[in-house]
Amino acid sequence: MTDPNDPIDRSDSIDPDNSIDPDHPTDHTTATDPLRERWRAPMRLALAEAELAAQGGDVPVGAVVLSPDGTTVLAVGHNEREAVGDPTAHAEILALRRAAVALGEWRLTGCTLVVTLEPCTMCAGALVQSRVDRVVYGARDDKAGAAGSLWDVVRDRRLNHRPEVVHGVLSEECAAQLTDFFRKR
Repeated sequence: MTDPNDPIDRSDSIDPDNSIDPDHPTDHTTATDPLRERWRAPMRLALAEAELAAQGGDVPVGAVVLSPDGTTVLAVGHNEREAVGDPTAHAEILALRRAAVALGEWRLTGCTLVVTLEPCTMCAGALVQSRVDRVVYGARDDKAGAAGSLWDVVRDRRLNHRPEVVHGVLSEECAAQLTDFFRKR
């Protein structure tokens, strides 16, 4: 696991077996925000998933579920509502379902969900129910976000599980991808 006090950005190293290797960085930039820097590489994977959604005519949102060690990709997903005609086919829901299959259980304890857009209320509820330890998102959703902007479902003290929230990872890239998609429509 990456040491948050380590000044070297090791987050962009991904090896072919879907692991993020913190000991072999691909660049040597100095980490200005260790809380967010470690999530850049998985967010780039989520951005690539989001591009697949856009190619299929869906809103470009992508998600990645990381194993408890924080380096292995368990599952990915992108919006497929238009593709499959399912209103629940959000990137987060699909990635959580696939991660549960990969682990062989519905409890995703220790896992991290990385997503390009702040989760909506449906996805925030699924995150709580799945017991992920952490949700990392890029762009805020001031119209429908439920992880801190409009609502804060994931950290509601009345619930029995409250994942950590890390926001703003590659936020400009995530927001630009959405803006570009809607400008072209």
